[in-house]
Amino acid sequence: MIKIEIVGLNLENIKKISKLKGEDDYFLNYRIDSFKKFQDLKNPEFGPKYKIDYDKVIYYKSVQDDVKDNWNEVDNKIQNEFKNLGVIESECNLDGIGIQYESEVIYHNMLKELERKKVIFTSIDEAIKKYPDLVKKYFGKLVPNNDNKFAALNSCVFSGGSFIYIPPNTTLDRPLQSYFRINSPKMGQFERTLIIVDENSSLHYIEGCTAPTYSESSLHAAVVEIFVGKNSKCRYSTVQNWANNVNNLVTKRALVEENGVMEWIDGNIGSLNTMKYPACILKGNNSIGTCITVSLASHGQFQDTGSRMIHIGKNTKSKIVSKSIALNGGNATYRGKIDIKKSATGSEASLKCDTLILDNKSKSDTYPVDINKNSSSKVYHEATVSKISEENMLYLMSRGIDYERAMELIILGFIDAFKEELPVEYAVELNRLIKDIL
Repeated sequence: MIKIEIVGLNLENIKKISKLKGEDDYFLNYRIDSFKKFQDLKNPEFGPKYKIDYDKVIYYKSVQDDVKDNWNEVDNKIQNEFKNLGVIESECNLDGIGIQYESEVIYHNMLKELERKKVIFTSIDEAIKKYPDLVKKYFGKLVPNNDNKFAALNSCVFSGGSFIYIPPNTTLDRPLQSYFRINSPKMGQFERTLIIVDENSSLHYIEGCTAPTYSESSLHAAVVEIFVGKNSKCRYSTVQNWANNVNNLVTKRALVEENGVMEWIDGNIGSLNTMKYPACILKGNNSIGTCITVSLASHGQFQDTGSRMIHIGKNTKSKIVSKSIALNGGNATYRGKIDIKKSATGSEASLKCDTLILDNKSKSDTYPVDINKNSSSKVYHEATVSKISEENMLYLMSRGIDYERAMELIILGFIDAFKEELPVEYAVELNRLIKDIL
């Protein structure tokens, strides 16, 4: 097996990545054009301050020659990592799973029943080869390569990620899941996920991600594009637990057609810096968008998260529920936008933004933008900032509960609206992660 590692951002290395993947001129030219866009675009003028030396980042790293569908064929060391993370055990509860390690998908499996239903679930690299016309129809249409600097970066060096196509009139009984692992210092992971849920269909997609802690920082700059067809539904659930040396800079966006439903369930526990704002473009009449997020920022962490809801169709509805927790000097910031266009008559949007600050060293800011361009639509906005009350702590401790357990119970109650939307195993894992941080 030949292990390949590509370090540094330049045109030659971008061409190497494209050649390794056997791409046609369409995607090679897309990558080259994206690199030019990246060079022209400036860093965001908001959010956390971060330092990235693009010449030292590993942009591509492979650990095996091909994708396996049997865990016994995966390297024992890697297999044990995912066993310890509980990923292998969870597969029995899924209709399909894909595992990315560094830059490539190394394991992929899907029930035969889904193949009979004409469901496509594979890596984006494999989809480009097998379904080029379908990929080109949607790729980069929601998140163009000039959208922002990190979307441009992803567009020139993307590797791995998921491609899902759910054909018309198809409902999956159980979720599909992808899991992403960064395992090297200075590693950059740039997966590209493209999901199409065709008319009268539904999908629940789960994403997980982790990385060990190194002294040198890593970079995660992903792009997710989701197309929800007429009368269809997509739920995208994720809890990111990147190590505290990872810069997590992600662009996620969904386009929702008539009577469609898009739900983002988004948890941010790890990483050094996070910038992530899942968006719904409610294009079709009566379409619905929901985003429920929780962000926990501890020592040295800056969680800059939120959501964007763009109402275009008539009678569209959106709901944003944001829960932020700051402790040990962390910064948990909400940044979001509700934009009801003139065409979106009879629409309704609500935002509930709650923050819990656990000490005097921590910080939280809120930057909401609410725009309503027609008189028949409504926007509801509610926000709270609070500390854990001494009364609540004393009450719990008077019942024989120690201080740490009492604080844990209050925090878990605070994010209950988020936990209720997670699969059981993810809710259990979230409880464990919060307990470890506290």
